[in-house]
Amino acid sequence: MHAPGPMLETRGLVFETGGHRLIDGIDLALGAERRLVVMGANGAGKSLLLRLMHGLIKPTAGSVRWQGRPLDRAARDRQAMVFQRSVMLRRSVRANLQFALAVRNVRKSERAARGGLSLEQALLSALAHRPARALSGGEQQRLAVVRALACEPELLLLDEPTASLDPASTEAIEDLINMAHARQVGVVMATHDTGQARRLGDDIAFLHAGRLAEFGPVGDVLDQPQSEPLKAWLEGRLYHEPAGG
Repeated sequence: MHAPGPMLETRGLVFETGGHRLIDGIDLALGAERRLVVMGANGAGKSLLLRLMHGLIKPTAGSVRWQGRPLDRAARDRQAMVFQRSVMLRRSVRANLQFALAVRNVRKSERAARGGLSLEQALLSALAHRPARALSGGEQQRLAVVRALACEPELLLLDEPTASLDPASTEAIEDLINMAHARQVGVVMATHDTGQARRLGDDIAFLHAGRLAEFGPVGDVLDQPQSEPLKAWLEGRLYHEPAGG
């Protein structure tokens, strides 16, 4: 069971590089077993925020906490992240899964069964011996998601996992995310798709210029936006900061 309080939270999170502040004082809390969708225009900081949450990048200021404690290697091992373009190893579909499980120190006797189940869930059993890099984009993303889930994380982070995929591939990925949520896995996912946000999210964090412009339940935020950046984004307009803002 998860400890009381937020599963993951960011406190005053800041990231700067080259004199530019790309993430600016973000405070977020993700409840256990909740699904958070992160939205915003290109360059708003969505991907960067997910990488900071996962500990892939060190913040300039502020902190990321896991179940009330500083994020460390042990905490990161209880998470898994899927990128928009996941790296496939130069080996078979099955071997990609086996390698991920070996890295997580899963006993060899368990790897075959767990890997086989993962392939079934991703509808990839018939392609188990095919080189992973020979799969279609949608098949590779399905493999990336189940490769992450095979490691049995408590939190799954996904950076626009269905970008550029066709509707059938998108549905297959969403089915895997729903399957994970049914197993009480927390989810943080960046997406541009408001329909997907409604289907898969409980809460939404809308970013603008590296800042948290709006946060709340998905339906409330999308149906009754309060911030001008979100209103403009939903209407397909560019938002310009007021002079001196």
